[in-house]
Amino acid sequence: MRQTNMPEGADLNVLRKMTLFQDLTSQELAELGALLRRRTVLAGSNVMTAEQPGEIVYIIQEGTVKIHLEQSSGRDVILAILGVGEVVGEMSLVDRLSRSATVLSLEDTSLLWMNRATFRQYLHRIPQLSYNLALILSHRLRLANIRIQSLSTLDVYGRIARQILAFAEEYADTEAGAPAYIPVRLTQSDLADLVGASRVRVNQVLVDYKERGYISVSPNHHITVLDQKALLDRCQ
Repeated sequence: MRQTNMPEGADLNVLRKMTLFQDLTSQELAELGALLRRRTVLAGSNVMTAEQPGEIVYIIQEGTVKIHLEQSSGRDVILAILGVGEVVGEMSLVDRLSRSATVLSLEDTSLLWMNRATFRQYLHRIPQLSYNLALILSHRLRLANIRIQSLSTLDVYGRIARQILAFAEEYADTEAGAPAYIPVRLTQSDLADLVGASRVRVNQVLVDYKERGYISVSPNHHITVLDQKALLDRCQ
């Protein structure tokens, strides 16, 4: 695990592409860029743990993390899987309580971070930053609502299709109708925890969707949606 300062002269255009920093002035972006620090973690590392004091807020620059809770039974409950541009640890900015869940890196991940007090200060100073954070949290709530609805109304084929489409809508950068590459690492086990099914059952569904040409899956567990309409039909 390595933690370093952001190098002087870092390309602020990289920050500007992230939802949190969109539409900030050059001066505002430069101020924040000078305060941000970088932390890199290997796959399988805890970024933060439940009950840990919430003193730092993170922004994912590269990679994927999962927010999860380990039950006394040993079962892992995944609350969310987050990719580039997402904010982690933001709840402690509001309620000042300890971390509510554990955050684990699913692949080698680069994080930008700032201490809570400084971040709160800039949320007050820069209204656009506060708006962007609200937008991120709104999108995250929408994903949670989709997940809850699919768990209660769809079979496992529909739940997996709905989850894949939700990730594609949130993270894929592509035109409508074109193949949608999801830059978030989604293993069969993690998908199983998200949709409330066994890993074996998820494997069966993914194999079926691949054979039908609905999706493709890379060796590093990144899914590309090839036939969005077919997946949408499976959610009906």
